[in-house]
Amino acid sequence: MMNFCSNCGSEVSLSIIPGDTHKRFFCSTCETVHYQNPKIVVGCIAKQGTKILLCKRAIEPRIGKWGIPAGYMENGETVEAGAVRETFEESNGVVADLSLHCIYNLPHVNQVYIYFKATLVSWDFEPNTETSEAQLFEPDEIPWDDLAFTSNRFALEKYLSDEKSDNNNVFMGTFDSDTRTY
Repeated sequence: MMNFCSNCGSEVSLSIIPGDTHKRFFCSTCETVHYQNPKIVVGCIAKQGTKILLCKRAIEPRIGKWGIPAGYMENGETVEAGAVRETFEESNGVVADLSLHCIYNLPHVNQVYIYFKATLVSWDFEPNTETSEAQLFEPDEIPWDDLAFTSNRFALEKYLSDEKSDNNNVFMGTFDSDTRTY
């Protein structure tokens, strides 16, 4: 919810602006339209040999659950640079050879996940404020029941099925908040 214009400080109203189709916060004083857009989350399925890097969350939401190293993009960076940065920030892992793996939509929370496949070229895990553990898992060791998010499950399932078929597909998925499925 927005009450005041970040441009001039005047009160804003929520309405459909002429020529638009969605309600937007609008400042009638300076005529600024305040668009609200989804957050982009980027990360890497980092592989070393046959093992996949997962991180245990040290923060909410889903503290204590495992996930693909990922996080919000920063302004001024590309999706690839964000995925590399997030992998390093969460695991101290350095990745290379990124290729787009999947895009996963969460419209009910206004997020879009973009995951890359990557090679883990070096790794010296040190816990930080967001991650309590990082570990390399063989595919049959992945803690499926302890994954943090549906985006993790979707990305890992598609990754493993793609690896078995020796393909290099890019996948799309959406979490249906009504049925809790993808």
